[in-house]
Amino acid sequence: MSAPEPDREAITPAGLKALKAELDTLERDGRRAIAERILAAREDGDLKENAEYHIAKDDQAHLETKILRLRARLRNAVVVETDGDGATIAFGRSAEILDEESGRVHTWTIVGPTEADLAQGKLSSESPVARALLGRAPGEAVPVKTPRGTRSYRVKKLVP
Repeated sequence: MSAPEPDREAITPAGLKALKAELDTLERDGRRAIAERILAAREDGDLKENAEYHIAKDDQAHLETKILRLRARLRNAVVVETDGDGATIAFGRSAEILDEESGRVHTWTIVGPTEADLAQGKLSSESPVARALLGRAPGEAVPVKTPRGTRSYRVKKLVP
């Protein structure tokens, strides 16, 4: 994967689809729900002492900020297609990785930093582990410096 321009963000096709779906949901359902809350709170009378109204307005501001951030991410997104036929780990590609110290096998997919979710096996392409694994083939061992010291990972196999 070549690095995208500094103001651009690498994203997988699945990540782009999820980003668009989240933005659509917030713009449609999120705004509608907040508007209903504000309307209901306004009907309760004096707005100066109406806590529900002020909470709903704060939530509306947070929602609009999140929508603006997601729109910016969408504008700056550069979709990087996965090379499913390649013989090495690449952006968007999944692989089984053996932690040689613990003996645990992880299935990781290297994704853009905003798609990263280790609990789902999505490893940020900017992480030290992902940078060390990129371009490695099955069977290769890779030492990675981590905050807890150097760890050794071995690529077991690429997952289609």
